[in-house]
Amino acid sequence: MADIVSPDVRSRMMSANKRRDTKPELLVRRYLHAQGFRFRLDVRKLPGRPDIVLARHHVAIFVHGCYWHRHRGCRFASIPKSNSEFWQEKFDRNVERDSRARDDLLEKGWRVAVVWECALAKNTLAANLSCLASWIHCGNTTIELPDADTAGSA
Repeated sequence: MADIVSPDVRSRMMSANKRRDTKPELLVRRYLHAQGFRFRLDVRKLPGRPDIVLARHHVAIFVHGCYWHRHRGCRFASIPKSNSEFWQEKFDRNVERDSRARDDLLEKGWRVAVVWECALAKNTLAANLSCLASWIHCGNTTIELPDADTAGSA
């Protein structure tokens, strides 16, 4: 199927996607702040520039969009029908970069959380954010919300 807008319009639309301060990120930040956690944003000296860093707990949190970061098994991680080779390569690079950043952080002794956009749906928001807060206190190395069993069920 051909694109319904011109390449210039599509380029302008895609460039409007924000890198930070997205709605999912703001939801997580508001919850954590209300729970008494204090954090830094977009720490550039850490691998992958985590969205939220809780230095006191040695925690790095990534808030990933299911589409851009390819949440496996999620209904939101579709591939565009036009120019699909380009998109597949781009998505593969995103996944590789995310994996490398996570591994680098773990190697440096950081604990890493990945909160997927679909984990913040209204019906699962409270439970998943509560799980994240509990994880921060518990000391486990990694967490991914939602877990693989509930991916994309939002």
